[in-house]
Amino acid sequence: MLALKDITKTFTNGEIEEEILKGISLSLNPGEITALVGASGSGKSTLLTIAAGLQSTTKGLVQFNGHNLSNMKPEHLRKIRASKFGFVFQFSHLVPFLTVEEQLFLMLEVAESKLKKTQKKEKVHQLLQLINLDHRKNAYPAVLSGGEKQRVAIARAIIHEPNVLFADEPTASLDSKRSKDVMELIRELTRIRNISTLMVTHDEEMLQYTDRVIRMVDGRIV
Repeated sequence: MLALKDITKTFTNGEIEEEILKGISLSLNPGEITALVGASGSGKSTLLTIAAGLQSTTKGLVQFNGHNLSNMKPEHLRKIRASKFGFVFQFSHLVPFLTVEEQLFLMLEVAESKLKKTQKKEKVHQLLQLINLDHRKNAYPAVLSGGEKQRVAIARAIIHEPNVLFADEPTASLDSKRSKDVMELIRELTRIRNISTLMVTHDEEMLQYTDRVIRMVDGRIV
């Protein structure tokens, strides 16, 4: 589904070049959560953003469904990110003036869904039921708890049925109980929807919810 081959990333600071990633190769499997772990500066977040097509490589290939994202035209790449990828970050980044239900409808519009209005409404209803938030569909972000906001963010990230879910520290802003709830949800949705999930985390306790753990040190997989 998604494969990274010999990825190198170099940043230039004045006359100094710093190699952040050093020949990384990695492939993701459908229905699995792959965790990237390592100390700050190990390159894990840089690797995730490159895999998601959010920044370019210095060398190497990022392939998705046989297409090379590394040299793809920006407009084509944008469409793939919008329709085939989902994103969850440390903070939910919900739109403050949209209800829970409207957040999901917006994502379907961004992904250019071809579903009819009634089909979209049913799709949103089913997903909110699955994450136990159907009773909050008319609520605005200001009245939601931290855990509820993150569950909505996860629902928004997968409502358009992406092939790959990228999660960057999805539990970092939550307490232990809500972190476990969020990870259980990510695991359940990954398996039900057969998504390839790539997650960056510092929290070793969250690794029990993953299928594979990749440790990084100084830009290399160890």
